[in-house]
Amino acid sequence: MKLRLLYHGHCFDGVASAATFTRFYKERIHPEAEVNYGGLLHRPGNLFDLELFDGDENAIVDFKYAASEKLTWWFDHHESAFLRSEDEAHFRADKSGKKFLDPTRKSCTEFIADVARTQFGFDDAPLKSLIHWAHIIDGALYESAAQCVELKEPALQLMQVIEADPDDQFVEQVIRSLTVKSLEEVAASDEVQRRFQPILQEHFETIEAIRRKATSSNGVVQFDLIDESYEGFNKFIPYYLYPDTTYSVALTRGSQRTKISVGSNPWAARPRTHNIAKICERYGGGGHAVVGAISFKPDEVERGREVVREIVKELSTEGSKQ
Repeated sequence: MKLRLLYHGHCFDGVASAATFTRFYKERIHPEAEVNYGGLLHRPGNLFDLELFDGDENAIVDFKYAASEKLTWWFDHHESAFLRSEDEAHFRADKSGKKFLDPTRKSCTEFIADVARTQFGFDDAPLKSLIHWAHIIDGALYESAAQCVELKEPALQLMQVIEADPDDQFVEQVIRSLTVKSLEEVAASDEVQRRFQPILQEHFETIEAIRRKATSSNGVVQFDLIDESYEGFNKFIPYYLYPDTTYSVALTRGSQRTKISVGSNPWAARPRTHNIAKICERYGGGGHAVVGAISFKPDEVERGREVVREIVKELSTEGSKQ
């Protein structure tokens, strides 16, 4: 029995969701299953190569829906869960009892654990710490911006490695380890810590780059890291540097995409009045009401900059409906 499990790549909640689903599946569905993983990234155009569905069963966790008869299991918690209306119609018509969506959940990991426990008799107690930290990390329920930027807790160090290390095989190794070891054991492992140290140094350099490049006006901080060669960044750095801002809009570029990241400050004095997922959806992206992203082709930098200007202008305008 072979299971193909696709998950939101280089994302702590995506990795934790994959580990949680794996443990559930092997304990309650097919104990002898061979699990093969694949990380998914948001990109312009079609998100799925249907050839990825090469298992006897195929699952997606923490990522958009695929309207394929080969998709057996699906869990997601994003407001922007469907790329097309036809995909949503396909999901609504499904009667398998194996596809689940709840946009009110802070993390997909927590959602999977709850459904697996209440509907399939899964014991999620051994995953308590992993579920707890996925809830905090994906729900942005930190004590402060400093907590998630200074990266002192082991779980946050593992988060930074998952997000920043480009080695997909290593991320898969982390998933497999999380199915049999505690979050704390995995985070403290020699290999995770070895990879964390250079990532931490780059993280500090990124903080300084954002400090140099960012501008803030009307409750919106914006910055463009295209020329800085940083493919990603800790999304709470803007609120660490600009605690009074409400929103952040950033442009980055990697080998696969030019990306606009849009976020809102959980600790802002001026409350969020815009639904970020809805804004990003207009440009082919999506996310949650509080955070989202848009992907363009790697060479579409100027298009990305144009959209950044449009979004900054919209977020700077008071009175929009949430």
